[in-house]
Amino acid sequence: MHKPLRGLRVIRLSVLTDETTSPERQHAAIDSAGDALGIDCADRNAVDLGVSASRTTPFERPELGAWLAKPDEYDALLCWRFDRLVRSMDDIHALSTWARDHRKMIVFAEGPGGRLVLDFRNPLDPMSQLMVTVFAFAAQMEAQAIRERIQGAQAAMRTMQLRWRGSRPPYGYEPVPLETGGWTLMPDASAVGVLERVIRDLKKGMTLASIAVDLNQAGIPSPRDHWAIKNGRTTGGKTGGKTGVTRERFGWSFDVLKRLVKSETLIGWKVSNGVPVRNSEGAPVMCTTDPIMSRAEFDAVQVLLPKQDGPRSPRRDTKALLLGVIHCTCGARMYRSEQTRNGRLSSLYKCAAGARGQHCEAPSHVRADWIEEHIEERFLMAVGGLRLTVTQVIPGYDPQPEIDATAAEYEKHMGSEGTQTNPVTKALWEKRRDALDTRITELLSRERVEPRTVVTHTGRLYAEEWRATEDAADRRAMLLEAGTHVVVAKATNFRDRKLDTSRVTFELAEPFFADAALEISAADM
Repeated sequence: MHKPLRGLRVIRLSVLTDETTSPERQHAAIDSAGDALGIDCADRNAVDLGVSASRTTPFERPELGAWLAKPDEYDALLCWRFDRLVRSMDDIHALSTWARDHRKMIVFAEGPGGRLVLDFRNPLDPMSQLMVTVFAFAAQMEAQAIRERIQGAQAAMRTMQLRWRGSRPPYGYEPVPLETGGWTLMPDASAVGVLERVIRDLKKGMTLASIAVDLNQAGIPSPRDHWAIKNGRTTGGKTGGKTGVTRERFGWSFDVLKRLVKSETLIGWKVSNGVPVRNSEGAPVMCTTDPIMSRAEFDAVQVLLPKQDGPRSPRRDTKALLLGVIHCTCGARMYRSEQTRNGRLSSLYKCAAGARGQHCEAPSHVRADWIEEHIEERFLMAVGGLRLTVTQVIPGYDPQPEIDATAAEYEKHMGSEGTQTNPVTKALWEKRRDALDTRITELLSRERVEPRTVVTHTGRLYAEEWRATEDAADRRAMLLEAGTHVVVAKATNFRDRKLDTSRVTFELAEPFFADAALEISAADM
């Protein structure tokens, strides 16, 4: 009696919803082939679902790669078909070399010629190597043909109104089926909630870098992890291609947020490689009937973004009460920082002119607890008895940003004039030129609508609202809304045991002060 060979079932699926190549079907075909060949797979399984054979080698796949690292635990690899294992000649060459070095069999349960058994246990037999090379070539050609068909279909769907071609949608949207077939995009409520939070923080004066820090600290999934969770997959993965590292989670960053809030997908446009997709008339192609933002709202957000291209360093303390409120006599902002003195940790607001390449003749610093307590007292003394006002900015519409963006596309396109070498490409070039020209002409005919500001008085007092929250960011927003401006001069006596208030200048913005005076007068009548 010969001892049965030990087998390893190798099951792979690129698309989890593909019923024709389901894991159950692959499992049954493998067991049937194993029984016929006297190979016992027992409970040995390498199951990689949602994994592409064109993008990953057998050694890079989560489960199969782990099994290939311990070859002493089995004698044969059993797959349903050839393409479940590899799709390139380089991959099959590496795998067959591995099989020859470790004396393994590779069995394909089904295929064009029926069951295929490649026995690498005899290193002197060249037939297995020859057969596997021939099949690998066929698999690679098939993969190339599939890739070309998919790319052609995606290119066609890219210009179809409301049709989504598949894959991960832009953050803020989720795919939903169309009654006529295919898919379109609609707002994803949970992601839209995160976007609204980001925009609120931008309006409070926070930087994209500090917003990213807050989102990571709050445990809010990044766009890539958000999509993985919605599809029941594990978060994280490999970064940076073959030289990257594997992470359990992907985080928010300045660059991620910048791409997100600057993308025209927020107003429902299709975007390809960072450029809006346009139809033959030059108008943007829509990916949804329900955009997250209007054009006016989108433009209002762009005004809030920093002008510099590079990321700012994330702030370790984004909860500083006086961020954007307190300044040095030189005009530079003062930032809160932690420092250790005589073994004790203390917080200071310090002039930041030097950090920005500016020179300050008398850089000031002040203890954070002293100045924050003083400003709170001064602020509530000035406005605590006034009713809280809510300022709402109703966005207008300005066609100029889209005119500028389309004109930039037109200018870039015109730079390739004369490079066409045949009538076909020349006609395509002229078609896009005319489409962009038509779109600019149409935009120039639109009127600009000015934004409006509506101020509503509430029944709550500033003092009541201040004491109702202990969140520094909310209190800071109240200070900024009132136009609070604080200037701190350099100390003359560094042995003070309390704040020298003569160093501090406290002011409220003139419009706010005028409104407050009117309200006080009305209350006295």
